[in-house]
Amino acid sequence: MIDQREFSNVTKKYLSRFYDILDAMIWEMSNADLTDSISHNFIVQMIPHHRAAVNMSCNLLQYTTLVPLQDIAVSIVNEQTKSIEHMTKILSDCSGLKSPRDELQLYMQRYHQISQTMFAKMGESFASNDINADFMREMIPHHKGAIQMSENALQFPVCPELTPILQTIVTSQKKGVQEMECLLQCI
Repeated sequence: MIDQREFSNVTKKYLSRFYDILDAMIWEMSNADLTDSISHNFIVQMIPHHRAAVNMSCNLLQYTTLVPLQDIAVSIVNEQTKSIEHMTKILSDCSGLKSPRDELQLYMQRYHQISQTMFAKMGESFASNDINADFMREMIPHHKGAIQMSENALQFPVCPELTPILQTIVTSQKKGVQEMECLLQCI
């Protein structure tokens, strides 16, 4: 890792904002108001996760001139803003679907493993003066976390309105990971 003193002023600003967003996401996901509903718990923990992706993408868009990465960031903003709107709209109805205690426990145990791994990988990602690469090294584990959290939820009965949202998260974020991994290799 590069010594903090070697970062450009732009990189310092970018990274400072990234870590603020990451800290807020971790706090909001870890302190969400959980119930005995897997559907409810997924939604109230995924909304701050998506909000962080939007904020991280907006942070990048202030600095990047790499057009393919601008396209990826804009796509993240659009897709995840739409997903937040959908999840907010169905939250009340989905919260009514209670989960059996053993299923809830299994779901939450796996969720905790996934989220802790994601938080660690994002916080420990290699930082450099290449903000484009920094963003992708930060966003890839973020996307992978969303994929795993969604696949975890799909293993249990969830409200019918949530299922297509989960499937969309898996599909779109797998595509995003693939695009970022390919672009990261090219730059």
